[in-house]
Amino acid sequence: MDPKGQRVKLNDGHFIPVLGFGTAESKEFLKSEALEVTKFAIEVGFRHVDSAHLYQNEEQVGQAIRSKIADGTVKREDIFYTSKALEKCKDAGLTKSIGVSNFNHKQLEKILNKPGLKYKPVCNQVECHPYLNQSKLLDFCKSHDIVLVAYGALGSQRIKGWVNLNHPVLLEDPVLCAIAKKHKQTPALVVLRYQIQRGVVVLAKSYNKKRIKENIKVFDFELSLDDMKAIDGLNRNIRYYEFLIGVSHPEYPFSEEY
Repeated sequence: MDPKGQRVKLNDGHFIPVLGFGTAESKEFLKSEALEVTKFAIEVGFRHVDSAHLYQNEEQVGQAIRSKIADGTVKREDIFYTSKALEKCKDAGLTKSIGVSNFNHKQLEKILNKPGLKYKPVCNQVECHPYLNQSKLLDFCKSHDIVLVAYGALGSQRIKGWVNLNHPVLLEDPVLCAIAKKHKQTPALVVLRYQIQRGVVVLAKSYNKKRIKENIKVFDFELSLDDMKAIDGLNRNIRYYEFLIGVSHPEYPFSEEY
C-alpha cells in the first residue's frame, strides 16, 4: 500500500486505487447520466473507474474522464480505468495491466500454469461482501500476488433479472448496523472499509450523488479488530449475482467452493 493506504501495488508494478467507482447500471438510467455521475465521482475524489463493453456506456464514461482532464481536475495518469481487456491490448500498449473476473481458484490455477503465459493476471474481480466474504479465494489470490477486486460489495442494488431477490438485504444486517452506529457511519461505509482493511480493492456503484460523495469518506475512520471479526462472522455464502444464464457452461465458475 502507498503511505495514505489508498492504492495497492499490482504484480506488474503499477498501482490500483483501493476504492473504485462502479458504472454498471440498469436500463432505467440514461447513458447521459453515466457521463454526469462519472464526472461527479472524479470531482469528489474517485480515481478508479470500473466499466465494461457490456455496460454500453463506455463512450460516456470516457467523455467524463476526458472532460475532467481538460478542465484540470485530474491528469490522465491519475485515473485507473478498468474495461474488460486482453493480452493483445497489452501487447499494443493500449492497456497497462490485465486481470480476470469471476474466476474460481481452479480457473486461476489453469491460467497460472498455462505454458508460455505472457502476463500473470494482476487481479480477479468477483462478487464479495460480508455474506460472501470469499476468504478462501482471497487467501489463494494473496498467495499468488493477485489482488481481489470486490463487486456487489454493498450486497447489490437488487435489480430484477440480475440478482436473486430472495436473499436478505445486506445493509439491513443488525451487526453491520450496530458497528455503523458505533462509528457514526453508514452500514455501506462499514462494508467498504471492511474490504479495504482486508486488502481487497472495492467497487462502490451508485448513480446517487449524495451516496457517491459519502462513499469517499471510507478513508476517514478505521474498524477495530473486533469489528473485523464480527463482520467475518456474517459469512453465509450468499451469492446475489448467480449468472444462471451460464450455469450449463462447462466453465461456469460458481460450482466450485471458491
